[in-house]
Amino acid sequence: MIPNSTPQPSDAADIVAKMRHLIDALKRHNHAYYVLDAPILQDSEYDQLRQNLLSLEAAHPDLVQADSPTNQVGGVPLAQFTQVTHATPMLSLGNVFNDAELQDFMRRVNERLSDAQQNPDYDIELKLDGLAVALVYEHGTLRQAVTRGDGQVGEDITHNARTIRNLPQVLPAKIGQAIARLEVRGEVLMPKAGFLRLNRDAEARGDKTFANPRNAAAGSLRQLDPSIAAQRPLAFYAYSVNDGLPADISSQTQALRWLQGLGFSIGEIQTATDSAAVQAAYEAINAKRADLPYEIDGVVIKVNDLNLQRQLGSLSREPRWAMAYKFPAQTVITRLNAIDWQVGRTGQLTPVGKLAPVNVGGVTVSNVSLHNIGEIQRLDVRVGDMVSVHRAGDVIPKLTRVWLDERPADSVPVTLPKQCPVCASPVVLPEGEALARCTGGLYCPAQQQEALVHFVSRRAMDIDGLGERLLAQFFALGWLHNVADIYDLPKHQSAMIALDKLGEKSVDNLINAIEASKHTTLPRFIYALGIRGVGESTALNLARQFGDLPALMAANTDELLKTPDIGDITAASIHEFFAATHNREVIERLLAAGIQWEAVSQATDGQQPLKGQTWVITGTLAQMPRDETKAKLQALGASVSGSLSGKTSVLLAGEKAGSKLAKAENLGIRIVDEAEFMQLLADFADTATP
Repeated sequence: MIPNSTPQPSDAADIVAKMRHLIDALKRHNHAYYVLDAPILQDSEYDQLRQNLLSLEAAHPDLVQADSPTNQVGGVPLAQFTQVTHATPMLSLGNVFNDAELQDFMRRVNERLSDAQQNPDYDIELKLDGLAVALVYEHGTLRQAVTRGDGQVGEDITHNARTIRNLPQVLPAKIGQAIARLEVRGEVLMPKAGFLRLNRDAEARGDKTFANPRNAAAGSLRQLDPSIAAQRPLAFYAYSVNDGLPADISSQTQALRWLQGLGFSIGEIQTATDSAAVQAAYEAINAKRADLPYEIDGVVIKVNDLNLQRQLGSLSREPRWAMAYKFPAQTVITRLNAIDWQVGRTGQLTPVGKLAPVNVGGVTVSNVSLHNIGEIQRLDVRVGDMVSVHRAGDVIPKLTRVWLDERPADSVPVTLPKQCPVCASPVVLPEGEALARCTGGLYCPAQQQEALVHFVSRRAMDIDGLGERLLAQFFALGWLHNVADIYDLPKHQSAMIALDKLGEKSVDNLINAIEASKHTTLPRFIYALGIRGVGESTALNLARQFGDLPALMAANTDELLKTPDIGDITAASIHEFFAATHNREVIERLLAAGIQWEAVSQATDGQQPLKGQTWVITGTLAQMPRDETKAKLQALGASVSGSLSGKTSVLLAGEKAGSKLAKAENLGIRIVDEAEFMQLLADFADTATP
């Protein structure tokens, strides 16, 4: 297992603080990795953060946070691509990092099988480092290619997938005649040779180069112009068949060989029956990975029998029958030249170590997160020290050791800044918490910029077209200082039209989007404020608990603690936020700009007619966005899930409902169409408004 460098928590407040720190980090890195194609971390450092959170949650299930990302796969689809709901969710994989964890995975598999089924064959595949894509063939012709996205909904990148040279566009005629719909999943990657050539050509032109082949592949697939993707050396390697597999194929290995016979490229595969054989294969592949034509970051181990896979089933995020076995850490020694303190959206101060650039596993690393002042003190790391950093599972290095015998004689211990490095506001470290914060709130420039990005995001105020680049540009021009200034942007319409890459039509669309955002919901508005510890579900609970914004703003911590899923730390942060004069001024400006929402009814258990029910939404709804539909159901007391199971109470089926509709019919689950749902909302109008 990856070493857990996080100090052991001593009390509930400390545990929750550590959970919140990890949750915020995971969400930030999910966005950078899945949406921006600009990861801050490599995979193994992300794995470590997630494993630390899972360990805390397993040890303290009563303290698990409502917005924890441990049951989520990834990121949000980009707005400029058509969004497509996967017929079957594209799950992620759990990770193991050593032989003991491998044996533990195989033990868990055996525990879920009968005596006769135990010790099954395992399929061993290369864990290719690319972008997961689902391909749909209709009667043998490629019709659609969709990215993983968040696992439930991905992006339609068919126009770019058609340019991939080794990807079959048309399958053999006999396949098209026999199989009406075939879904093949795999990895789009950029081979090493092609990546080197791409960067060499970019350097010759004076263009920006890519950091690694994975980023290059992802960036190529997310081009709106397919001619750009066509110029990139992309390749597709299949790893599964999710629909349309012939009935006589009973194993994962057979399925891959069948795909190979259809013209698909597949990675190296082999089988094993016990952990010793799997370990030997893993070590052999690791030894020759440098000679492979593409990047890999481990191997994937799957129960080979497809019937056993179905029997074992899946958790919400990952299958029980498969696991990624990541390659071990790589360690190097370099010098820590400086420590910078960065300020995040919620004011959190994060120390970042500035390293003498060093190559770790083929990647040049110059920055390393030091997490918090407690971690710095635990390691006793100082500027000028020689330090060890490692990459576990091919990730950006983590500082693991200080070489005290090489410490400069004039070194001094690192202390927490007394003032914010950005706005000079006082820095506080509340008792029992590990994370120091700037007290500048919405008036701290660092927090302002992050707050602006959060405020306009899709699940907050949803201002389409106002992305990070424009926000940074407007901020630099002095047009934006806090979120209320967004609604003054129309005053700069003429100046915006004159900006590079902005025209009259784009500016008109942006101003219309700003105006449209004024009609929102109270939960969205609360979430958009970016209060520390308040995610979407907490915002919804607050709206339902207090009914209106003035009541929420006036609430003391005791009143806030009566809200479901809110503990001492979150209650204190909410109260602190609304007590701050500068925050109240910003809110008053937002309301004066015309932001409004429908009245919210405070719901009691008796006013929740759907309490105890689990709903699943599928297909396209014509009368209401999916997010709003989900919020309406939650306001009525229902839980909303992304997948069907025997515990599902009702399926809300819109147009083009797909496979979930058929599955619900087979399971005998009640099915409600959109018209019936709208009538239900009308019947419970007093409690349905979120």
